[in-house]
Amino acid sequence: MFEQGTDLLDTWLTDGKSAKVGKIYLPGCLMTKRLSLFNLIHTLQNSLDGLPEHRKGKNTTYLIRDAALGAFSVFFMQSSSFLAHQENMQRNEGRNNASSLFGLKTLPSDNQIRNLLDPLEPEHLFPVFAQVSTLLEESGELQAYRSYRDNLLIILDGTQYFSSQEIHCDNCSHRTHGDEAIYFHAVITPVIAAPGNSRVIALEPEFIVPQDGHEKQDCERAAAKRWLEQYGPRYATLKATLLGDDLFCNQPLCENVLEKKLNFIFVCKPDSHPELYQMVEFLDTNGQVEQFSERSWKGKYAEIYTYRYVNQVPLRAGADALKVNWCELTIQHETTGKITYRNAWATHHEITRTTVKAIVQAGRTRWKVENENNNVLKTKGYHFEHNFGHGTQHLATFLLTLNLLAFLFHTVLDLADAKYKLLRTELRARKTFFDDLRALTRYLYFESWEHLMDFMIANLKLTPPLDSG
Repeated sequence: MFEQGTDLLDTWLTDGKSAKVGKIYLPGCLMTKRLSLFNLIHTLQNSLDGLPEHRKGKNTTYLIRDAALGAFSVFFMQSSSFLAHQENMQRNEGRNNASSLFGLKTLPSDNQIRNLLDPLEPEHLFPVFAQVSTLLEESGELQAYRSYRDNLLIILDGTQYFSSQEIHCDNCSHRTHGDEAIYFHAVITPVIAAPGNSRVIALEPEFIVPQDGHEKQDCERAAAKRWLEQYGPRYATLKATLLGDDLFCNQPLCENVLEKKLNFIFVCKPDSHPELYQMVEFLDTNGQVEQFSERSWKGKYAEIYTYRYVNQVPLRAGADALKVNWCELTIQHETTGKITYRNAWATHHEITRTTVKAIVQAGRTRWKVENENNNVLKTKGYHFEHNFGHGTQHLATFLLTLNLLAFLFHTVLDLADAKYKLLRTELRARKTFFDDLRALTRYLYFESWEHLMDFMIANLKLTPPLDSG
């Protein structure tokens, strides 16, 4: 399907006319759908076409791009058996959905995929994240993610995605438990999130590598600094505020954030910021910490929200301490007096009575990286912590990046593809939707994603969306 796609798609996106791709005619109205699945996969293909050829022998039967597309298809379909089913279809019918839907020219086996991808660094895939975020911005889809002061909220957080007492490689970190060594991989998975929005947008990951050190804080801080150096300037052009937990709330990182023309709202705990809290206590004693409370109903009882804030307090000791603005929220059960929530943040945004609630709301959005990102990846079909292949070089990180791209593509389609959204809404559960995709593509051949979506819409007796062409 995609062999002739590059030139035709470029023409398609500029002149708005119908174009023929292989045996498939695509109507002109679809040409402008920059966030369609066809175009997302085309963007991925363009990146994969640039993968370096690392083989030195003459046996190049299987293309490296096909190994990467094959792995991606498994993650996108959430089916470890997808390629095996397509091999059966190719053998029986002379055609297969891996080729028509994902653009594979050959069908490598699982072992061939692992061998071909192991030497490749995941950075080869990172331009796809940038291209997708640019498409989201140009299409206006990022507008719904803008929060306080029209900023995008980018959350930084580290998580582990592989662990073993036996399998390891040079890129593994390790820790000891008793007399046993535990090898693991960890990564920072930045996302764009917004209060009240259940979807997060995955950004370029930053892998935590052994030379970062072995303590969790040192590892995540070093990785966050690398991510900021690499991507901070680009996201500064989009107006962004970084969110993170207390381990990111240190002067070197905060200064680095500000140097990149970004802002921050980081959790700020008393134990790790004694000088700041001493100053807050001193100012509070002298009546210089602003405070007010509001009553809010929660079901059958009321809660008291108490906000405290003060500007220009030192983040650490010393004459060169960075001055930050500090705020705190305490939530208390009105009847019992029990405190159900308390947290505080440091930021460079000025805090006033009219802005403190919005800043706190943005700060509390940090939890979305756990709830809507890490937990979804671990429990909703992506099998984030499963060992799809460890290899001896970069296989684990390369496959993890492809899995994140599958998650990103699903999110973009949920936001912007009318047919995809219609089917996801109708079938409700994520599992039902992907169960249907897996069953249909195992037994039936589809010429394109449009063909597959139209087939599902017709058989569910749904009315096609108006902008479906």
